[in-house]
Amino acid sequence: MELLKKLQWRYAAKAMNKEVVPEEKVNNILEAASLAPTSSGLQPFEILVVKNQKLKDKIREVSWNQSVVSDCSHLLVFAAWDTYTEDRINRMFDLTNEVRGFKNEGWEAYRQKLLSIYPQKGPEENFNHAAKQAYIAFSQAITAAAFEGVDSTPIEGFDPEAVDEILDLRNRGLRSSVMLPLGYRDAENDWLVNLVKVRKPREELVTIIE
Repeated sequence: MELLKKLQWRYAAKAMNKEVVPEEKVNNILEAASLAPTSSGLQPFEILVVKNQKLKDKIREVSWNQSVVSDCSHLLVFAAWDTYTEDRINRMFDLTNEVRGFKNEGWEAYRQKLLSIYPQKGPEENFNHAAKQAYIAFSQAITAAAFEGVDSTPIEGFDPEAVDEILDLRNRGLRSSVMLPLGYRDAENDWLVNLVKVRKPREELVTIIE
């Protein structure tokens, strides 16, 4: 299977060579992230594509000084909604009705159900739920990057509050949850590039229940 070959090829690059990834490939990766499934189809996150070198350098300072943050071509920051609101929920339901060109009684009933649940929950609980949805798109972006022959590095090692401040996320009702630098591996300076990929044996990972 071609996809599995691509996933065997990918790894978390520890050094990138600053080569620019073609915009067509980046757009394909972003589209794959956009097509990821999310709870109730709300897509409760945004993806910031940081190309500005000064901003990447600032973010590196609060990301354990990981070189891939500043040496990558494009830094994707997955920022989840800070909470669910009636406006945000209604926006996605209205968009669905607009795109599909009709209203569905069951769909409208589901809208009211969500409106009766999420806005009443605390912001932290809502953010944690939204962040999980962002991770689904994040994972799909990693797979798409591998398919495009683009290296990527999943990054959770950063100060979220500092990144939020650098990108002014809180004023947009967002909080950073995870980052994904895109670029090309610097094989001569990457200690991980030639190491064998290690995963649990299948029998330790998967349980078949018949």
